[in-house]
Amino acid sequence: MSKWVLLEHTVYSFNSLDIHYDFLVENGIDCLTWKFLKLPLLNQDSIEIFKQPNHRLVWLSRIEHELSGHRGFVKRIDHGIFKNVTDELDSQCFRYLLDGELLNGLFEISGNFCRLSNNY
Repeated sequence: MSKWVLLEHTVYSFNSLDIHYDFLVENGIDCLTWKFLKLPLLNQDSIEIFKQPNHRLVWLSRIEHELSGHRGFVKRIDHGIFKNVTDELDSQCFRYLLDGELLNGLFEISGNFCRLSNNY
């Protein structure tokens, strides 16, 4: 089984702070990465998710980190191991069994939407 992490990313803006979440799953030499604006809740409606460029593996082990170039601050809020249960070979659909505190259950990504359920 491979590692995953959920990061809270605070972006510094001129007069405010923007917070979003980065979801990373280990993918061999790097991490598949998605961004969402709110956390998915168990057995609730799907939320919008955005594919991001792959991130380096070092993010799986960082707990907190100030980003260079005044790009913000990242804090790990959940992590664990996952099992990939994707049935299809479609790069737009992913199904992961997660074992975290906040994300625990079947995490499904389809295109630009994701959902967390206890339907394993």
